[in-house]
Amino acid sequence: MQATSYTFDPETRTGSVLLDDGTPVDFDARAFDAGGLRLLRPGQRVRIEGSGEGAELRITLVTLQTF
Repeated sequence: MQATSYTFDPETRTGSVLLDDGTPVDFDARAFDAGGLRLLRPGQRVRIEGSGEGAELRITLVTLQTF
């Protein structure tokens, strides 16, 4: 699934993304670390993986979207 980086705190390695429908979804340090990234800037397109749907969506991986 694709999304856009919305917020990111480099100290805690947590943040949020916006799904393509505009829904914000938070991610924790574990999901960020699983993607192998060092930094994430607002506005970057990312690929996310998660479990659940809608309000129950929990992100398990955040990485940069590559084409």
